[in-house]
Amino acid sequence: MPRKPRATTTKPALTTAQALGSLLKSARDIMRKDKGLNGDLDRLPLLTWIMFLKFLDDLEQQREQEAALAGTRFRPAIEPPYRWRDWAANPQGITGDELLAFINNDEGVRPDGTRGPGLFAYLRGLTSANGDDRRDVIATVFRGVDNRMRSGYLLRDVIDKIGAIHFTSSEELHTLGALYESMLREMRDAAGDSGEFYTPRAVVRLMVQVTDPRLGETVLDPAAGTGGFLVEAFAHLAGQVQTVADRRVLQSASLMGCEPKSLPYLLCQMNLLLHGLDAPRIDPGNALRHRLTEIGERDRVDVILTNPPFGGEEERGIQGNFPEDRQAAETALLFLQLIMRRLKRAQTSAGRPARAAVVVPNGTLFGDGVCARIKADILEQFNLHTVLRLPEGVFAPYTDIPTNVIFFDTAGPTRDVWFYEQPMPEGRRKYSKTRPVQLEEFADCIAWWGRREEGPQAWKVSGPELIRRDEAGRVVAVNLDLKNPAAKEAVDHRAPAEIVASVIEKERQVLALLDEIKALVAERVA
Repeated sequence: MPRKPRATTTKPALTTAQALGSLLKSARDIMRKDKGLNGDLDRLPLLTWIMFLKFLDDLEQQREQEAALAGTRFRPAIEPPYRWRDWAANPQGITGDELLAFINNDEGVRPDGTRGPGLFAYLRGLTSANGDDRRDVIATVFRGVDNRMRSGYLLRDVIDKIGAIHFTSSEELHTLGALYESMLREMRDAAGDSGEFYTPRAVVRLMVQVTDPRLGETVLDPAAGTGGFLVEAFAHLAGQVQTVADRRVLQSASLMGCEPKSLPYLLCQMNLLLHGLDAPRIDPGNALRHRLTEIGERDRVDVILTNPPFGGEEERGIQGNFPEDRQAAETALLFLQLIMRRLKRAQTSAGRPARAAVVVPNGTLFGDGVCARIKADILEQFNLHTVLRLPEGVFAPYTDIPTNVIFFDTAGPTRDVWFYEQPMPEGRRKYSKTRPVQLEEFADCIAWWGRREEGPQAWKVSGPELIRRDEAGRVVAVNLDLKNPAAKEAVDHRAPAEIVASVIEKERQVLALLDEIKALVAERVA
């Protein structure tokens, strides 16, 4: 009697998400063994620049093939022997000290045996002389990063892992984009003091959804960080693409940002590339570096979505770019003026007014002095139609400062300001890193947005009546820190440390106001 064949068990094939997740985990596990890296703040940037170079080479090879089919000339952004395929693609290629020397040294022996600049030295020296703006992007990215791995053998292992990613696969790109965002969140959590890079995803999605950018409109984030607003706006616009021409508009004429810090600039570039934007237009300079009066119509955009850094201070040289009676050290106040200046005055291509959605701290709502004058400008020159009051702790654990989102457009001066107070979910005391705010919690707000009725969460006030002036007609106060008239007297459930932090923040606002008064008195005495 013939023996029955033994049953064999085969492991189910990994999904794309599982395969990429495993690959990235393996790469990070390898990096943990290296003595030169200290936590995710070191590991993620290193992983990012390696992925950046693999992505570029995959893209260049694809475009080279397209150019060959079309019979047109192809101009590579990166020349041999510095392309990924020249030094990284072969698992048996250079490794150890030889690999470290090629990447780190200003000059040495290259993988093809010739002498020349090292990899980073070459990339930092790229210019757009051949008409390819990607060269400037690459140079800017690599001026802000270093290779901190000490073992060239471990680095080779990481490179081999990343070499298995197919950046030309739309499925892998989509999955990798989601995985990359999760790594960004981990890095922000590890950073502790880098909360300015992060706006909760639910808040970003809400702002994009109600502002509703349309294909053909230009969208700007002047404080882009790691690109959260631009990624979400790209996804929103991508849903409107129907033709090849539409895709061209989306890719080349829709999104732009500014990010002066080298690490978030790198992360922003990679974030956008992974989500499908072929050539991100991110300005590596400070968005506040230009004189306000020099910003003309060609610099204006249709939609601005941003969470400008608050609590920071700008140097005197930056403050000097603003009108004398509108100068302030507080970064958020300077950004508000920039945003107003950069909104188009004419209707957009979609037949709507230019518009902005901006995250601001509570201090901006009740601040006097320069702050009051800036708010008066918004009320008198723009239509400040909505103030969304967010629950305390939405930005936890990065900051406990109460925050709001203000929405204004160029439809004309403000008549009425609507306030909407987003409630904390029933049974919740506060948000946390593990239990953040969710988009579903804004469902009532989104439903209310189009019908605008007063109710338990919504009320409106007259815009002009919010401005208080002295006998000489000068603005002395504009209070947008209004309480919900339908709300019961609130009980403060915050921990003592949170209450103290809130008091300290308000004291900072008072001290800033006193500094302004002191400066004015000194000027008059002089």
